[in-house]
Amino acid sequence: MEFAEVVRRRHMVRSYSTEPVDPAVVDRALEHATRAPSAGFSQGWAFVVLDTPTDVRRFWEASVDDPAKLDAPDRWLAGMMNAPVVILPCSSKAAYLERYAEPDKGWTDRDEARWPMPFWHMDAAMASLLILQTATDEGLGACFFGTVPHRVQHLRAAFGIPATHDPVGVITIGHPATGGAAGSPTRRARTPWQDVVHRGGW
Repeated sequence: MEFAEVVRRRHMVRSYSTEPVDPAVVDRALEHATRAPSAGFSQGWAFVVLDTPTDVRRFWEASVDDPAKLDAPDRWLAGMMNAPVVILPCSSKAAYLERYAEPDKGWTDRDEARWPMPFWHMDAAMASLLILQTATDEGLGACFFGTVPHRVQHLRAAFGIPATHDPVGVITIGHPATGGAAGSPTRRARTPWQDVVHRGGW
């Protein structure tokens, strides 16, 4: 598929069949993720891959805001729970602070205030987009969504995510199916790109 077509076709998929995903495709998506840019080539990302029915179920048990919903899921959850692959992209602030304390960078105080933006999260997000685009290129569906804040500690405990890394979201991957919850693009028009571009200044 041509790159422009990948960009055009990529959208958030919220309903999946139970058909398995080729592990080689998942590996390819993860390899592509590590080609994302990272400040100082810090590469402070990690990816928790859940690709067995048991682990995927454990994810939903640890992550939903109300575990009772697993027995009576709403339309969104029912469609998402079928995804055979769940990936938790994580960022490491520590990796960036350490990298920029090295001699070629020289911020030996490791002061987080030096950073105008949390590049550790931004770089993990760019890596996540490459996973989404790879899924599209492979004819699969994928969705990036946020974690429930008060369930993050449950996710950490369930999958041994260390304190040095923070989940920045969740990616589901699978074969698209009909019947999932409608996304915001069904209710809101896409803003023309010309309306958000300011040449030479605002």
